[in-house]
Amino acid sequence: MIFSVPYVPTPYAVVREMLRLAGAGPDDIVYDLGCGDGRILIIAVKEFNVKKAVGIEKDPERYKIALENVRKNGVEDRVVVINDDFFNVDISEATIVTLFLLTSVNAALKPKFEKELREGTRIVSHEFRIPGWREKESLTIRDDRGISHNIYLYVIGEHTHH
Repeated sequence: MIFSVPYVPTPYAVVREMLRLAGAGPDDIVYDLGCGDGRILIIAVKEFNVKKAVGIEKDPERYKIALENVRKNGVEDRVVVINDDFFNVDISEATIVTLFLLTSVNAALKPKFEKELREGTRIVSHEFRIPGWREKESLTIRDDRGISHNIYLYVIGEHTHH
């Protein structure tokens, strides 16, 4: 199945709130699925001091832009950008996964998340829920233009109804 997700960069205020909600810190490895210009990876490393951030971006142009931004920010030692489809990439080392996809793509990722991610891994989704999963927390914030954004936090092991 080919999914096409329109590219809309996540506003910086939302990026920071996603990482804050996930509790990002020095022990974390953040994976951003569809990393666009790399902004989540860069902020995760520079502002939240995560151990490592990995972005997966299949669009070759955006991949190049992400690499360039990583270089410009001097974070090559802790940021990896992979030019591939995230369905093909093993994400099992992640402790935090960030998403700004569509509900249909989130739904398609569920089996991958359940197979590859360890218990306690946090998944933060901007705007779109993971259908059928129970979020641990959700919040709405406004960006600097006054637009509302919903953020959903899921924790593997606590994401289904028991």
